[in-house]
Amino acid sequence: MKSALTSKVNSANTLGKSPFDNEKSIVSKYLTNVAVMNESTAAKYNERLRKFETFVSEHYGLGIDEIVKRIRKAKIDAYNLLGNYILYLKEKSINSISPITLKTYVITIKNFLEYSDIDISPRKFKLKVRLPKVIRRNKEALSKDDVIDILNSCSDIRLKTYVMFLAAGGFRAVEALSVRIKDLDLESKPARVFVRGEYTKTKVDRIVFLTEEVTQQLRSWLSYKYRKRRVCYKGQEHDHHNNERTITEYRMPDREQNHLIFAVYQNTRMPNPDAIYDDIAKSFAKTLDRMGKGEREDGNEGRRQITLHSFRRFVKTTISDLGYSDYSEYFIGHSGSTYWQKKESEKAEIFRKIEPYLTFLNIHELERHGADIQSKVEELEELNQSLRRHDKMKDDAIAHLSDQLVAITSRLQELERKQLK
Repeated sequence: MKSALTSKVNSANTLGKSPFDNEKSIVSKYLTNVAVMNESTAAKYNERLRKFETFVSEHYGLGIDEIVKRIRKAKIDAYNLLGNYILYLKEKSINSISPITLKTYVITIKNFLEYSDIDISPRKFKLKVRLPKVIRRNKEALSKDDVIDILNSCSDIRLKTYVMFLAAGGFRAVEALSVRIKDLDLESKPARVFVRGEYTKTKVDRIVFLTEEVTQQLRSWLSYKYRKRRVCYKGQEHDHHNNERTITEYRMPDREQNHLIFAVYQNTRMPNPDAIYDDIAKSFAKTLDRMGKGEREDGNEGRRQITLHSFRRFVKTTISDLGYSDYSEYFIGHSGSTYWQKKESEKAEIFRKIEPYLTFLNIHELERHGADIQSKVEELEELNQSLRRHDKMKDDAIAHLSDQLVAITSRLQELERKQLK
């Protein structure tokens, strides 16, 4: 784990000799400590600490370790340092930095200082370090028509498959990118995917059902990804001009069960889902811009109104609107739902009811499903009419028997009168 983190640190280092390169430094120990819990979080903290390192170098002419020592000796005021850092972040941002991003940068440094045995009073921090207020804006979920438009605008099969995977499964963006071939069970009815707890926010494994449409799309993508392709390379032989001959071959990539389904390049080392996210998010952003749907959020020019997370909100809203609010919590991986303890058969039965509402482009399947429903309605109507006819026949028979009973009773009474005479 430490070597993986160190490689990330070294690749990002642009400041020459740095505490990030020294495993005995406070920074390195802090990042290693964070990486024990989550390497992805450690990588993000690494970026924020590097920005802080640039700040202390420009404003104080010191490194991070030296700053920590001076704060401990009360030669530098920690609250004043953090206040200056906020001003620095605002001045250095090419685009206006959002309040929530600025807050995450400062809180990371605050946590680092506390890890470094520097006491920071919550009360004094609130009084002396003024953070901008974070404005929480209500975000509307995408409509089904929005999802269909985006899917139809995806320029390549990988992006289309990934977006459909999100829009039908409610995955978090990196959760979906962490799925391996071995995690897919496309033969079961319904198909399902195993999501590893290492990549979920709740750190709990879960099973997600897949619509028939997504199942077919995944098959198409994997077939394309592992297709036979032409490879050209220079050989050792030379032609009559003494130039290396170009050799053309057709090769089929090896398909390993541990391969991530959305990774384009696969080698002996497992690709990082976070790195795949950066690549696929850029493709998605270009798609939105091409559609004219790449509007930015008010007050945060660095973030679009529609993001990959928007599909998760779509799934949650769609299932909740069908009357399965508690099931929606389970389906997208929230921990509070009672459906975690339900039987798989019960979960699958509800999924079959919501599947048509999470199907977008498979019109023939929807029409067939609608035709099946219409056929069943007609069968029930015919059965209802038949029962009504039987009921009428029974009513007529009962009325006839009643008339006969009255006639017989009348004749018996007449016979009794004759006998009495």
